[in-house]
Amino acid sequence: MNSIKVSQVSVCCMLLCCGSLAVPLDCNDGTSCISISPEKLLDRVIQHAELIYRVSEESSTLFEKMFVPISPSALRNPGGKVCHSKSFPIPNTKSEIQQISDKWLLHSVLILVQSWIEPFLYLQTSLEQYANAPGDLVNKTKWVSDKLLSLEQGVVVLIRKMLDEGVLMSSFVFEEALSPYDAQSPEESVLRDSNLLTCFKKDAHKMETFLKLLKCRETNKLSCLFH
Repeated sequence: MNSIKVSQVSVCCMLLCCGSLAVPLDCNDGTSCISISPEKLLDRVIQHAELIYRVSEESSTLFEKMFVPISPSALRNPGGKVCHSKSFPIPNTKSEIQQISDKWLLHSVLILVQSWIEPFLYLQTSLEQYANAPGDLVNKTKWVSDKLLSLEQGVVVLIRKMLDEGVLMSSFVFEEALSPYDAQSPEESVLRDSNLLTCFKKDAHKMETFLKLLKCRETNKLSCLFH
């Protein structure tokens, strides 16, 4: 119970400390975001992505502190799994990101968001099997799952507003995104979930970066450099 209260207080403090982040990105009904100007909607989407990235950092750190000591040697294994999003058509190098069009910045964000919705549902199921998973970590995972859905809808509306077009089909994202979550040893589960959280943190940062680059292009195209 105490861990649940701590998690709720933590999220509330982040919302209050970030000012306009207290304004929710609630596009789930399909109409509330339509009335917002593209500029304000982009700001809200960026703020949403920032908060998701921050919580992803906290979740990854908390998981490592709790469970990584179970198998430190295996976690250092350079032959470990790679992130499932690596196979998606997302720019990775600085030159690629700098040259990508506004259209593909937005669609890349959407692909990344959609590629993580299902894995986070699996992660929730996995964490429920841990005998000693802290409530704070479980709550953060559930929170991210909810916010990914909101971010997805916000980006979809943004694509329609800014690009005046429909959304590209992205069903291919899920074809190789997940490996079966069969019964595994506790050590294997830790390795899998640690990899998932680490990969998500990287992709969450990439979502935030792409959106901020798009915002910069909208306001000052001559000085937008990716760092």
